[in-house]
Amino acid sequence: MMRLMRGIAPWIMVIVAVSFVAWMVFEVGMDVTGRGGGSVGDEVARVNGQKIDLQTYYQALRNAQEQQRLQSGSVPVTLEEQRALEDAVMEQLVQMALLSQEYRRRGIAVSDDEIRQAMLNAPPAEIRQIPEFQTDSQFDLEKYQRYLRSGVDPNFALAIEGRYREEIPRLKLLDRVTSDVYVSDAKVWRVYRDRHDSVTVRLLTLLPQLVVPDSAVAVTDQEAEAYYQAHLTDFTEPARAYLSYVTISRVPDAADSAAALERAAGLFQEIRDGGDFAVLAERESADSVSRANGGDLGEAKRGDFVRAFEEAALALRPGQISEPVLSPFGYHVIKLESKSADSYHARHILIPVELRDERLDEVDSRADSLDLLAASQSDPQALDAAAAAMELTVLHAGPIVEGQPARLGPALVPDATIWAFGAEPGELSEVMETAEAYYLFRLDSLQQEGVPPLSQIRAQVRQAATKAKQWDRARVLAREISGDIAEGASLTAAASRRNLTTRILGPFTRTIPPPPLRNAPAAVGLAFGLPVGTAGGPVESEQAIFFVEPTAVHRADSSAFVA
Repeated sequence: MMRLMRGIAPWIMVIVAVSFVAWMVFEVGMDVTGRGGGSVGDEVARVNGQKIDLQTYYQALRNAQEQQRLQSGSVPVTLEEQRALEDAVMEQLVQMALLSQEYRRRGIAVSDDEIRQAMLNAPPAEIRQIPEFQTDSQFDLEKYQRYLRSGVDPNFALAIEGRYREEIPRLKLLDRVTSDVYVSDAKVWRVYRDRHDSVTVRLLTLLPQLVVPDSAVAVTDQEAEAYYQAHLTDFTEPARAYLSYVTISRVPDAADSAAALERAAGLFQEIRDGGDFAVLAERESADSVSRANGGDLGEAKRGDFVRAFEEAALALRPGQISEPVLSPFGYHVIKLESKSADSYHARHILIPVELRDERLDEVDSRADSLDLLAASQSDPQALDAAAAAMELTVLHAGPIVEGQPARLGPALVPDATIWAFGAEPGELSEVMETAEAYYLFRLDSLQQEGVPPLSQIRAQVRQAATKAKQWDRARVLAREISGDIAEGASLTAAASRRNLTTRILGPFTRTIPPPPLRNAPAAVGLAFGLPVGTAGGPVESEQAIFFVEPTAVHRADSSAFVA
């Protein structure tokens, strides 16, 4: 038994840590009844009259950060990552409050005996996966129960208890909500019919921008202003920030690439001279996943890795070592273990192309200088002065939209947006770091959320007014076609009179309509509801106006459904 206990201990410690912290987030931060666990403090949210106070929120946030550290080995680094975690914690606190209110309303509770029975007979999935609790790769309940009877770590028992106090009420609620759900044969038949009925249609599509081209529509200044006043909410724009910035590149250059190649070539030669590939991979490879296994990538299928790597690997014979191969990740020294028709097994040592020691020191030193000269200052001229002193170019970004990542060409700077909308015009940011560069920003101006003056968006308003006129004229055209059909004309004839063409689509089902009708459910419904040879419409979607005429219908076989 002691041997079993020692074998299980590492697994149990991980499970205890993660489960206990997860339980602490909601069982200590907010207990199962929904009452805040901390003392009365500032209110951060209210859920149907139930308060979530600041202390409860902070306790839950600290525990969530600890849980993330235990699970992934890191905590949020950027402001955006921290904001996402904060939002997730608040959302879960609100969900827990709503659930606890529903538990009280329905009289749902969990007894100590239910927890004991669940712990004894229904362990969580991660416990079922522990090898020491398995026989022939299947969970063995008897082994698990013997472990429980041998004496359990109190922390483990407490964590599992918290887990069940959260999960059992949820299962009871789910059971009550779904216990009286009944799907009738009629509903099942409708689902079957929707998937097996099919129709072929003649379709006339009126795209307003095609049947009424821009050149046929004139919008006067008075009409544009009237449209603007009548549709102000349509032109509401989010808050925007306009930034200036300087940047110090961290992108490796040709010399850095040459240094990486030289290092990879040295490893290749060392292996040819008798060096152990696995030992060198564990010591030198930048691939943290395969490095621990001597560079072993396991069995791979063709297409699993980038082309440059795969082509070089498959060009080898089993046991052969490649010279350095360049991929987007750096230089690889590859050893092919085996290969077959559709798979192969390889090891590699990855040497990334990155800043060399001297250049890295130089770049970091310049970033430190930028920090000393201008970071976090309130004088807007400090950016220009620092740029002049360091021979940097002041660039302009913008507009940066609130809630969206700041994009500077192809680069994303995760924290720039959050900083910009918390700063005052003229302020300078801290030095921000990404894999590609260091950045320092100045907030030049902020545009608050709202409707811009007509003078700023006149072209946009004119375009919207033009589109509205096109739709109006397209609707008039649709009414004319509808009148022709009502007088006995066929859909083809009504279209031809106006130099329009129809097309045949199908057969298709209600659940998988063709692309033109994918966002027009009313037109699909009409297609299945009309008799063959009868045209119907007009039906509007967001993109077009449709007329449909079924040419053939195939109904689902009720006897096949019964079978």
